[in-house]
Amino acid sequence: MSVKLKDLFYIEYGNQADLNKLEITNSKEGIRFISRSSENLGFQCYVKSVNKLKIYNKGDITVTLGGTYLLSAFVQPNSFYTAQNIKVLRPKVKMGDAQKYFYCYIITQNRFRYISHGREANKTFDDIVVPSLNELPNWVDDAIKKIKKPDNLPVISKKYNKNDRKWDWFNLIEYFEMKAGKYYSTHDYKEGKVPLVTSSNSNNGVSLFTDIKPKFEKCITIGKIGCSTFYQSNKFVASSDVTILKPLFNMNIYHAMFIVTLLNKEGYKWSYGRQIRLNDSEKLKIKFPINDLNQPDWKFMANYIKFLPYSKALED
Repeated sequence: MSVKLKDLFYIEYGNQADLNKLEITNSKEGIRFISRSSENLGFQCYVKSVNKLKIYNKGDITVTLGGTYLLSAFVQPNSFYTAQNIKVLRPKVKMGDAQKYFYCYIITQNRFRYISHGREANKTFDDIVVPSLNELPNWVDDAIKKIKKPDNLPVISKKYNKNDRKWDWFNLIEYFEMKAGKYYSTHDYKEGKVPLVTSSNSNNGVSLFTDIKPKFEKCITIGKIGCSTFYQSNKFVASSDVTILKPLFNMNIYHAMFIVTLLNKEGYKWSYGRQIRLNDSEKLKIKFPINDLNQPDWKFMANYIKFLPYSKALED
């Protein structure tokens, strides 16, 4: 029997805290601050504890009611504070991580009901209908056991500082051949093994797998909404909502991760009202670290990614 979220969870607004009124610190001394971001579990930074602020517990779920990606739901791995317009959910009954992750997925699937600065989720969120614990598929418990935790070790131990060198602006089209994707009707393909990359900002932009003959590999893709940017290491096809960046230099996965990160920071400039398409992508400028010849320092970019945690999990 389906139930409402408020039947399964104690639901309350978080701290409603403003980061500019808190003191940022390091991970050893601080508490995680969860923002309305849809990335990195909403984590923004560590802040010093404040006596008047309630500390929420590891295992609680946070849900964004505002920001660019409504109803982003995450199970928090450590205790935390929250920013404005975030609700915190704590199960009323014993619930494992697998069940919590599943309910996070169910919550995010309800975002179509709401619009930021339009139909907000604040008033009706608690009444969203979800499956009861007894209705959850049998595979939910087994799925989490099969997830392999990635190696958090870096490729190299030497540290690299992005602030100890000069940066300069470059036209992105000088380093990439840019092409628009193609419109595919649902009649054009069947289920298969080739990823179809769309303007989605999740799952690496992949919406489904098809039997369409792949056209690209080892490229960067930019979705028209939000400039959602990903590196595609495998062969793929892309919809008309996507610009494909084929490198004109010997790009490896470490270069790609560096560039993808920079491009995703451009996302705030692009929305439903201002979409980024091929002609816009061709005009993009990006700020790169430079070498002694005032050219992009590709070696530094690769090494910077290699020294970061989890870089060993990347495959080139």
